[in-house]
Amino acid sequence: MKITVRAFARFREVVGDVTALDLPEGSGLPALLAALASRSDESRDLLVDEQGTIREHIIFMVNRKRVSRSALDSIILAEGDEVAIYPPVAGG
Repeated sequence: MKITVRAFARFREVVGDVTALDLPEGSGLPALLAALASRSDESRDLLVDEQGTIREHIIFMVNRKRVSRSALDSIILAEGDEVAIYPPVAGG
């Protein structure tokens, strides 16, 4: 199944602005992140820590809805889904 990944800020520099990934049916967000992390050492370091845990500060959205940290492992993706990856938002 094809999933579109949109990356912003530093993530865009490493994984590209818009990326289409082909994943097996029934894959979840962890599989998508593993596919992105396997592209390079830089992408892996940006997405996961030394233990392979998804970095806490990353914001994920699936089909324009924010995904809570507690739901990351339970999201199952479907053909045509769009996943957005954002850095932490700060401002004043």
